[in-house]
Amino acid sequence: MNAWSDIELTTIGRPEELRVSSRRPDGSLRPYVTIWVVRAGDDLYVRSAYGTENPWFVRAKASRAGRIRAGGIERDVTFEDSTTPDAHAAIDAAYHAKYDRYGPGIVGSVVGSHAAQGTFRLVPSD
Repeated sequence: MNAWSDIELTTIGRPEELRVSSRRPDGSLRPYVTIWVVRAGDDLYVRSAYGTENPWFVRAKASRAGRIRAGGIERDVTFEDSTTPDAHAAIDAAYHAKYDRYGPGIVGSVVGSHAAQGTFRLVPSD
């Protein structure tokens, strides 16, 4: 199983934002979208702030493959669903710790039970 190195977890998980792109059926990358990223344990997570119908999320869910850029690292990834309740509690806590200074309106879009369905665990690809 592929895993992030400690340096990658810190370097990608620390910045405010991450750029994410999903792959088209022909393997080419779609334009990058800037989103928030959090580290929970030894994993990196992203959530769709506007629900599961957000175009970037729909495309990523369909392709399950893409690329991220953050902190000077660019890496191919797979987008995996995160369905364990324990993971979502830790992800919510990470979003609160990192982004609460932006206020409840904006953070509220990526925490709570409604946000769980719009969550991807980023898994590094070889």
